[in-house]
Amino acid sequence: MTAQPPLSITFHGAAQTVTGSCMELARGEGGKHILVDCGLFQGSRTLETLNHGQLGFDPSDIAAVVLTHAHIDHCGLLPRLMAMGWQGPIWCTRPTADLLEYMLADAGRIQEGDATRRNRRPDRRGAARFEPLYTERDGLAAWRAARPVPLNEWFEPAPGFRARLWPAGHILGSASAEIEAAGVRLLCSGDIGPENKELQPDAQGPCDLDYVVCESTYGNRTRDHITIAQRRDALEAEIKAALVRGGNLVIPVFALERTQELLIDIIHLAQANRIPGVPVFVDSPLASRATRVFAAHADELEDLDGIDIARHPSVHYVEDPADSMRLNTISGAIIMAASGMCEAGRIRHHLKHNLCRRESTVLFVGFQAAGSLGRVILEGAPRVRISGNEVSVHARIRRIDTYSAHADQSELAAWIRARAPVRGSLILSHGEPEGIEALAALMQKEDAGLSIIRPALGETYGLAPGAPAKRLTTGRTDIQQAMGHDWQNDYAAFAATLKDELSHIKGQAERQRAIEAMRRVLSQAQG
Repeated sequence: MTAQPPLSITFHGAAQTVTGSCMELARGEGGKHILVDCGLFQGSRTLETLNHGQLGFDPSDIAAVVLTHAHIDHCGLLPRLMAMGWQGPIWCTRPTADLLEYMLADAGRIQEGDATRRNRRPDRRGAARFEPLYTERDGLAAWRAARPVPLNEWFEPAPGFRARLWPAGHILGSASAEIEAAGVRLLCSGDIGPENKELQPDAQGPCDLDYVVCESTYGNRTRDHITIAQRRDALEAEIKAALVRGGNLVIPVFALERTQELLIDIIHLAQANRIPGVPVFVDSPLASRATRVFAAHADELEDLDGIDIARHPSVHYVEDPADSMRLNTISGAIIMAASGMCEAGRIRHHLKHNLCRRESTVLFVGFQAAGSLGRVILEGAPRVRISGNEVSVHARIRRIDTYSAHADQSELAAWIRARAPVRGSLILSHGEPEGIEALAALMQKEDAGLSIIRPALGETYGLAPGAPAKRLTTGRTDIQQAMGHDWQNDYAAFAATLKDELSHIKGQAERQRAIEAMRRVLSQAQG
């Protein structure tokens, strides 16, 4: 009989993908289990179906959750645990606990609202009803389970586990989680921020570890490192180029951190009279509430320069849905709306009304996961489907990559080097395959003897002091196809251009034959 390892780790998310972060640590046979993060899968509709499926673990086995930060892809499944009756503690920093009140309640409202809208869509008439994954009440229950702890101080999340949190430099309250259990010492990076990031101090962490689990979001990308002044110059150029066209500048934003960074830069530009008289609308109640949390923690933040981002005459916070809809009738404004990948929230109706306008501009300032609507638009789709409607893309599509909250390849490599020696394995997670492979190749080139693990969703590894991680179970093959560009993206692109392509076929009879040929192909595919 094979001896049970003293500690094991199972990857329930963020393995070969950048979303759904969730790791389960278990102490031997019959020992306690904890989670590091419990995030929502975000991206394509196929990927999102994973949120409704089997969790991969039994909630009754989980004694506690250690949460690295308040982004929904790291905390967004906590309300589902509460809805299933789980009642354990959620350990995190104080700013993260403050943000969870708004992030998780909003996530519940989105789940409820999205289910209602999808059930009302005319193209779903007669189909099975969608049920929300969880509710606003479940989100608030998860927030109440938060147990704030200071950075750099040891605590016991569950019997047999010792942990402490280190600054990750990613967003307000973000942390890396150092865990000690069964003689094993490991560090879970969470999301690592870039060097000299506005608002946040640089990431820190311990060294001399058995295992390091490191995110790889930008493992294959090295950005030009620019100053805050240069970044503001670039933003000014984009704003002026957009507004001279006479339309709106629509910016899909993440409500947490990205919104606040943009606001600081826009306010600086306005105060310097570099973008005079431009109305700025923050059309996200969640972003408004997150901004108030930032203001409450202003003494912990860098680079604010005395700016009160929660109360400034250049910025208008939109709360009422009717006021949000009225923004569709204006031109010449900056409209910042969530969600950042365009998968939910008010940004979708702003895209619906602005993508078709040649005078408008859509500016992407954050990572767009494979399969998300934002990624589809950014990759040049001529038409997209939004809430069951076909929308032609005539707006100018732009992207600036100077606001990333993630370290790039060189910064990730530097963070990993600072953790040396890693006596067991470097485990690369939270990245698409290209990013993981590029970062792995770089680290292997520097240390040919380093054990590097690239876990798949559902894989379990045995961990022992000073030894490379050993795979105990293979991944879940049933969910591998959900990652990346899925059939619904292809369908949306096909459906959006179908009528136009048929109209270019000469003759009614020829068009009818083309339709009948497509029907035959579908019938044959169905068996």
